[in-house]
Amino acid sequence: MIQEQQRPLYEIKANLFKGLAHPYRIRILELLSVDPASEVAVGSLIEETGLEASHLSQHLSVLRKHRLVTSQRRASVVYYRLAFPEVADLLGVARTLLAGILDQTRQQLDAQVEA
Repeated sequence: MIQEQQRPLYEIKANLFKGLAHPYRIRILELLSVDPASEVAVGSLIEETGLEASHLSQHLSVLRKHRLVTSQRRASVVYYRLAFPEVADLLGVARTLLAGILDQTRQQLDAQVEA
């Protein structure tokens, strides 16, 4: 197996985006991005996402595998946080990009209606 450091950067980036490639994983990261320096208890994530504990656990496992979140157990509670504050920045850039795309699409549709 090729070490991650020996793989081309575009392949490593693609794997990062695979870790992001689910709406619930994006939602989890957005919840953790509210205050990138703070931790969120798994119970709060269950409540906010509406996911069953087993499904949330699977998504969190993917996010940990791709090193997007870290976890820490204290007593019987597991807390999650962003592994890097840049994850919040990435989500912000994605929101800005999507807003631009939606605006452009809206303009194109308006132009078609007027024609």
